[in-house]
Amino acid sequence: MSEGFKWLDSGERGGRDFELDGSRRRVTGALWLPQQCDATTPMMLMGHGASGDRYQAPIPHLAQRFVAEAGISVLAIDGPVHGLRSVAPGGREAVAVEMRRSGFVQDMVADWLDAFQTVCTQANIGKGRLGYFGLSMGTFFGLPLLASRLEFSTAVIGLAGTSKAGKPIAAELLRAAAEVTHPVLFLMQLEDELFPRDGYLELFDALKSEDKRIHANPGLHPEVPAEEVAHSFDFLRAHLEGPVERSIVNPLAE
Repeated sequence: MSEGFKWLDSGERGGRDFELDGSRRRVTGALWLPQQCDATTPMMLMGHGASGDRYQAPIPHLAQRFVAEAGISVLAIDGPVHGLRSVAPGGREAVAVEMRRSGFVQDMVADWLDAFQTVCTQANIGKGRLGYFGLSMGTFFGLPLLASRLEFSTAVIGLAGTSKAGKPIAAELLRAAAEVTHPVLFLMQLEDELFPRDGYLELFDALKSEDKRIHANPGLHPEVPAEEVAHSFDFLRAHLEGPVERSIVNPLAE
């Protein structure tokens, strides 16, 4: 597959763009590398929402922080009809069409696996601890990826559920969630116009992680507080730098 790989001249905010001929289709994405890294450097995979691409906020912001502050590499790829492989009319409209196609989730997981394997070979990385960040559509594709053959140490997911916008793939999401056992931070918007609360909680409850926590904030789907992004960074960094011992404090103890 490396024969069909090439770095591109384009790139934004420190990312280096690439494209490759994947096992099922062309895959495009971006890679951020710290100045000092080797095969054992921890790595973050990042998935974007339905209205964006590999550079959708907060991916570049988080990528730059991981690289500069923690020495962690970051890989993001475009969604199936996004970015360098955009399909008109783009955004959520294009995704709605894509979701009606059989196998659209499995194809995107294959894209991730192809990108991870090829980019890691090209850059001599990918043998360290592995994390994932992806909200909304990033969770649609991220949960099946977390349940794949890759061994993840931690993840931040959310802005997704099994009802309304998530109903068409609810069964796939629940099956994948049942395979997730590593520490997870799950973000929720209480007035989400796309994903009702019951679907959020069903998906969260399906996660098999012993260490899982849900952060719920007021607001619509895109109104995630900035402090949640900052907390996501701290959560992921801690678990990528080594196992985190979970401590319990009883506030009622005498």
